[in-house]
Amino acid sequence: MLLIRNARLYDPEFSGKKDILIGGNTILEISEKIQLPFGFDAEDFDADGLIVVPGLIDNHVHIAGAGGEGGPATRTPELKLSDMYRGGVTTVVGCLGTDGFTRSVESVLMKAKSIRHDGASAWIWTGAYQVPSPTITGDIGRDLALIAEVIGVGELAVSDHRSSCPSVDELIRIAAHARVGGMLGKKAGIVNIHMGDARNPFNPICEAVKRSMLKFNQFLPTHCNRNEYIFEDSKAYGKEGYIDITTSSWPYFPEEEIKPSLALKILLESGVPVTNITFSSDSCGSLPGFDDQGNLVKLEMGLPASNLRELSDAVIKEKLPVEIALKTLTSNVATILKLPGKGFISKGMDADILFLSPGMEMVDLIAMGKWVVKDGVTIRKGSYE
Repeated sequence: MLLIRNARLYDPEFSGKKDILIGGNTILEISEKIQLPFGFDAEDFDADGLIVVPGLIDNHVHIAGAGGEGGPATRTPELKLSDMYRGGVTTVVGCLGTDGFTRSVESVLMKAKSIRHDGASAWIWTGAYQVPSPTITGDIGRDLALIAEVIGVGELAVSDHRSSCPSVDELIRIAAHARVGGMLGKKAGIVNIHMGDARNPFNPICEAVKRSMLKFNQFLPTHCNRNEYIFEDSKAYGKEGYIDITTSSWPYFPEEEIKPSLALKILLESGVPVTNITFSSDSCGSLPGFDDQGNLVKLEMGLPASNLRELSDAVIKEKLPVEIALKTLTSNVATILKLPGKGFISKGMDADILFLSPGMEMVDLIAMGKWVVKDGVTIRKGSYE
């Protein structure tokens, strides 16, 4: 049992100073003052002076490694649990990415299971850049219906030179199949779309919606800040559907990328509802740069800590309210992806709690009811760290 006292609570809405009682991995009670019975044994933690928010959710992480655009030596490593925690992240959604040939969805699934075993939370996307989508059972709908960790399909590449260039009809079939599989498995069943550098990048999604009974909320396009013209299109698309902003590619590509914290401010000023916007890191995926002839000229790798950096910059530098910026990494993600127990601090939810200084720097972190960062020091790590 753990009693957190005097928390300046954002759940993610600001709710004032509260006490929070945790039992096991669950939030048992939230009140202005919790008085435990005499002799009741519970750890007491005074959070006075700290901002208390839900643990961050990173919806796009190459948890089993990725990359390889520059050959075998450029394959990226698996996600380290300690890197999750250093970024204030308590929940990840893993994906395969570019390499659907030599890597497998099964490896992503097993990495998600290991993350869960080590005390954090993880789900996965089935599929990869390619169409037909690689799967576990041989069918994306069966993956969604039968495998607990699978919540959708992705990241499927469009408008990119590494895409298999699915037709609009193929995109409709994939999204419709994912939707039914999601219904049967009580999952989000949506399609995570990798947005490349081609012009009019949202056109395949818009055409799929126009030519079918699908809705825009069947898709979650990501990398929407990768260049100025994609971002410009995002201002209109975001009023109809979801858009995901990638945090880790800044500042590696400052000439092309829109800084995520600034992107959030601009999108809100453009009339995009905050509930349609999410942030994700794309961490452990390669961040390649290509010249005009398609040659690889640069390769970087991001980390989950980029989420916390951009959350902080959105509040401190862009002067956005904490509760607005926070939703992009908590409640919006949990709601869009239907992640049970996540994204909110309320009675009955999972005890994933991030403690921030007034300057929006991480001080402490609780994942599933256990301390994983204390006084800025990561105290829980993965099995082989």
